[in-house]
Amino acid sequence: MPTPSPARVHEFSVVSNIEIADAVFALTIEAPALAAALRPGQFMNFAVPGNAQSLLRIPLSYAAADPAAGTVEIWFAVVGDGTRRLSQMAPYDTSTVLGPGGNGWGVPAGPEACERALLVAGGIGIPPIVALARELSRREIPFDACLGAASANRLVGVPELEALPTCGDVHVCTDDGTAGTKAFCTDPAALLLSNKAYGYAATCGPGVMMKKVASAAAAAGVPCEASLERMMACGFGACNTCNVETVDGMKGACMCGPVFDATKVVVW
Repeated sequence: MPTPSPARVHEFSVVSNIEIADAVFALTIEAPALAAALRPGQFMNFAVPGNAQSLLRIPLSYAAADPAAGTVEIWFAVVGDGTRRLSQMAPYDTSTVLGPGGNGWGVPAGPEACERALLVAGGIGIPPIVALARELSRREIPFDACLGAASANRLVGVPELEALPTCGDVHVCTDDGTAGTKAFCTDPAALLLSNKAYGYAATCGPGVMMKKVASAAAAAGVPCEASLERMMACGFGACNTCNVETVDGMKGACMCGPVFDATKVVVW
């Protein structure tokens, strides 16, 4: 029998909804049971009010969960009607969210298991990496990060990472050079992997980016995990719309992922 999904439907209310970069929002919701259950790398499926013809929930990752306050902070980009409506939700607005979904990051137990980690993220793949970084810091594991964005006004996550006590170097790359270096974040990532001893690497972002990180990590002999984006329509393994081709066959991202062993992924 397949393992049942841990996802449950939770009612939530909006605490705040702030634009933190160009068309990128930080939505904070109050959902105490969900905040207590989430683990870094897991996702949620949001029901967004405002369009009765829109039947599917929107799958989103999160950047921070605070079980004590009962809140979850989600960063998302406005890319269509659903996320546009989500960006318009105001404090005290309510809806439902399905979660926690899937398997998250395989976070090393502590510095004895991983002397140093490397985190590589691009675009809206940054939020789950920020959640991972917070957990690494809680476990006293040092880390370096490489972040990429199209331009400075689309970049998020740098202050949040640099504020963590175990954060080392944060390498910023933008396509147009308006922040950090004009390059792809895979460039410093490959150099770091070849020159430094890492016990763990994690990546989230465009498929071509993650494939390059996975290849560089494999060449350096560093275990690497990747969080893959798929349209997880149901969120609990029923619809088969989020399949990922792996060396072990097709796997549903909503149940077997979204975080996968990077060496197992065939199609990014």
